[in-house]
Amino acid sequence: MRKFTKEEIYQYLSQVSDPEVPVLSILDLGIVRDVQIKDEEVSIIITPTYSGCPAMDVIAMNIRMNLMSQGIKNIKIDMQLSPAWTTDWMSEEGKKKLKAYGIAPPQRKSKDGIGMFEEDEVPCPHCGSENTIMTSQFGSTSCKSLYKCHSCQEPFEHFKCH
Repeated sequence: MRKFTKEEIYQYLSQVSDPEVPVLSILDLGIVRDVQIKDEEVSIIITPTYSGCPAMDVIAMNIRMNLMSQGIKNIKIDMQLSPAWTTDWMSEEGKKKLKAYGIAPPQRKSKDGIGMFEEDEVPCPHCGSENTIMTSQFGSTSCKSLYKCHSCQEPFEHFKCH
C-alpha cells in the first residue's frame, strides 16, 4: 500500500468544499485542525464553526469520499470542540472568496481582549459602501446575518465574527 504525505493529504482536503458556502474549501474555512498519519491510518481532526453545526456530518462524509477516491482506505475523522472555532482561523484567501461570492467576510475587532468581538461597520461586498444596516441576526445559516446596503440597495449576507 502506498504511503501518503501530509502535504498530499492537505492538497486533497483543499478540494473539499463547505456545503453551506461552496466557494470555500474546508481549509479556507479553517476547520481542519490537524492531519496525522500513522502506519496506514490517516486521521483528520476538524472543528465545527458552531457546536452542533448540521454541515459537519456532510463535511466528514465528503472528506472520507475524497480521500477514498485517492486510494486512502483507513480514514479516521475526529471532531475537536475545544478550543472553539473562530473566524480568525479563516484564511485571507477564503475571506476574499466570500467577498467575491457576495458575502461580506468577517471583520474582527477585539472589544475586550478576551474573546468578545464586535463589528464596527460591515461593508457591502457589492459596492464597498459602509452605509449598511443589519436586517436580521440570522441568515441562511446560523453563521451568517442579513444586511442591506443603503447605497446600492442590494441585500447581502455577512459571515459573523466569533
